[in-house]
Amino acid sequence: MTGGSNRDPADIEVARMGFIGTVGLVLHPERTCAPTVEAVVRWSRARGTKVLGLAAEVGRIGCEAIPVEAEELATSADLLISLGGDGTMLRAMRLATGGHAPVLGVNVGRLGFLAEVDIPELPAALDAVDAHRFSVEDRSAVHARFGAAQETALNDVVLLRSPGHKSAAVAVRVQGEPFVAYTADAVVVATPTGSTAYSFSAGGPIVSPNAEGLLITPVAPHAAFNRSVFLSSGERLDLEVLPHSGDLAIEADGRLVGHVSPGDSVEVTMLPAAASVVRLGHTTFYQRAQRKLRLTGSAEHG
Repeated sequence: MTGGSNRDPADIEVARMGFIGTVGLVLHPERTCAPTVEAVVRWSRARGTKVLGLAAEVGRIGCEAIPVEAEELATSADLLISLGGDGTMLRAMRLATGGHAPVLGVNVGRLGFLAEVDIPELPAALDAVDAHRFSVEDRSAVHARFGAAQETALNDVVLLRSPGHKSAAVAVRVQGEPFVAYTADAVVVATPTGSTAYSFSAGGPIVSPNAEGLLITPVAPHAAFNRSVFLSSGERLDLEVLPHSGDLAIEADGRLVGHVSPGDSVEVTMLPAAASVVRLGHTTFYQRAQRKLRLTGSAEHG
């Protein structure tokens, strides 16, 4: 008998274990992800790991994933897999907020900015994650409190002019002190992740996800001051709806979450490292930004 070992059996068992004991699936609400889900189920079955999915989503496609509610998915999974585009990825990151599971983004259909891999690369990506050959990139969130309500977003919180109402007139207070007032169609408060979304389309700058802070950008401003403002993570931000403003809708990651009126205030704070995403080292943030935002031509020199 050769190849003996003096290692404790418990140590050997730990060495055999991969990173992934339970996978959680977050699916695109409309696109058919059944073949990709089945690939995850096959991969997991071969390794004795569990696959969980949101009850309504896995029921829609009739897969073998164990149906659970959102809270159990977030607390039980070692890895959340987002199958969809950026909207699905943001939803997976919101589910992961405050938990321990990183999110692996798998692009389904159109090019996603936040996704790490395409469908054909998924099995190899799962192998790499299971073997601990990956890094995590922390992503901050923005938390808004208005009246008795509160919401968390990974991209942005937006105060938006309601149809048929006057423009958004919003005073920005930093650390309790008035700084600037915007009159605009909307005011966007974005995380660095969200700097390449609504804020970017309104003329805001691209901010590295390694930065920590909140980016305030007016949309179609009507006042003389029309620039974005970037606040550090520790600075308190209050948005006061001014008396001459119209009623405003509040959106969080594109979801309508409430309304405010003149005289109301929205307290905004940053949540550092609210969620984390899996990075396998295939591309950098700037390469993904070039591809998604079609910036390659601007980087070329004649």
